[in-house]
Amino acid sequence: MRGLTIRQPWASAIVYADKRVENRVWPTSYRGPVLIHASKTMDRSSGPMVAAVVRGLQLDVGAVLAVARVVDCHEDDGECTPWSATGQFHHVLDEVTALPLPIPWRGAQGLWVPPTVLMDRVREQLNETAAYVLREATP
Repeated sequence: MRGLTIRQPWASAIVYADKRVENRVWPTSYRGPVLIHASKTMDRSSGPMVAAVVRGLQLDVGAVLAVARVVDCHEDDGECTPWSATGQFHHVLDEVTALPLPIPWRGAQGLWVPPTVLMDRVREQLNETAAYVLREATP
């Protein structure tokens, strides 16, 4: 299990809309479950596409919002999704499950390892199937 800190409104576009690619300047070989953590920093240059998607949503910051799965990472090929950024590595996400309540937490740069106390708080909010997947993924 890893955590990935993402600036708002991008984190909410992943959790509540159809954004399934996180753009990064670095690649990853990691495949598996990941916590989607909303940074305390807002990206005010996100543009009209994301503004239309997240309009009316409360943009929680400094909190874990969801669990997802990293299923791929590839270089920009120009054909990935409308959310893909040119010249970036595309971390492809699937199985995004929003938590009923955001969990306030301090994230980190890169893919970070969530402590046990945080994982316990996440599991408390997930249904049995999703919690089982997390148990299997936690060393």
